Amino acid sequence: MKELVEYIAAALVDQPGEVDVRESENDAAVLIELRVAKVDLGKVIGKQGRTARAIRSLLSAAAAEDNKRVRLEIVD
Repeated sequence: MKELVEYIAAALVDQPGEVDVRESENDAAVLIELRVAKVDLGKVIGKQGRTARAIRSLLSAAAAEDNKRVRLEIVD
């Protein structure tokens, strides 16, 4: 799932080299932290959070195959 977030975020931002994704996993949940350049933060979040919500929906669908829960945090 980390690779999926990296791919999507790099396609959205102007500075794809600044995309940093960290994944930590426990028993039934996966936490993914996404960091991008300050100028690209708005592109990842989108108007009224629509882009971030769409990324979270894709992650939920991908995690459903593994019977896991996934949480995406966009860190400034």
